[in-house]
Amino acid sequence: MEEVVSVRSSSEFRKGIQAGVSIGIGYFPIALTFGLLAKTTGLTVTETVLMSIIVFAGASQYIALSLITLGTGIFEIVLTTFIVNIRHFLMSASLNENVEKESTGLKMLYSFGITDETFSVAALRDEKVTTGFLFGVITVSYSSWVINSGVGHIIGASLPQTLQESMSVALYAMFIGLVVPSMKRSVKVVFLAVIAACFNTIFTMTEILSTGWSIVSATLLSAIIVEVVQTLRGQEGEQENEK
Repeated sequence: MEEVVSVRSSSEFRKGIQAGVSIGIGYFPIALTFGLLAKTTGLTVTETVLMSIIVFAGASQYIALSLITLGTGIFEIVLTTFIVNIRHFLMSASLNENVEKESTGLKMLYSFGITDETFSVAALRDEKVTTGFLFGVITVSYSSWVINSGVGHIIGASLPQTLQESMSVALYAMFIGLVVPSMKRSVKVVFLAVIAACFNTIFTMTEILSTGWSIVSATLLSAIIVEVVQTLRGQEGEQENEK
């Protein structure tokens, strides 16, 4: 019986690796760019790789680099990245409904590897999501992200100093690349971005808050305002339908 379980787990792990290859390939250019930008930000190769090992969250790591460049404090950086990653609570809760029963310890272990991409692969699986499958997917994606972050930093170190300094512009281009597709798909994202930008501009120009707290406050306020407005509009729509 134990041999059957072992063979099945091994098979599921291989399926996970196969499913995770596409994620690993997709992470290659993003992780490489992160490593390059980390070098221009002033992080050492050890710090860059450690961030990828401990954090393993692309968008949050890019935001952290931007905040480090601005000289933001540690607490503001941690709080901002926490806000950005709140969606992981929802993804994990949703995925938990379709995974096989497992010990809390193992669930805690593989939950660390849940990203937008690994969640999508697991959530779209027709069969029950097994622990072996999840570990297979996460092993490939995690390895790709960590290794290529280091490779990017090493490549960045070999570039001319002028080119390294100019790479900081790519950080803003990356954010634009992340936001614009979402803005095209949803008007809500447009309003969210515009309101957050307005609040951040006001806080920064009036010097009411430091750079880090301006970003955190603008993000929270814009999210609250957009959600309140959407909720009120939904209630008005329901009342009109009842009439």
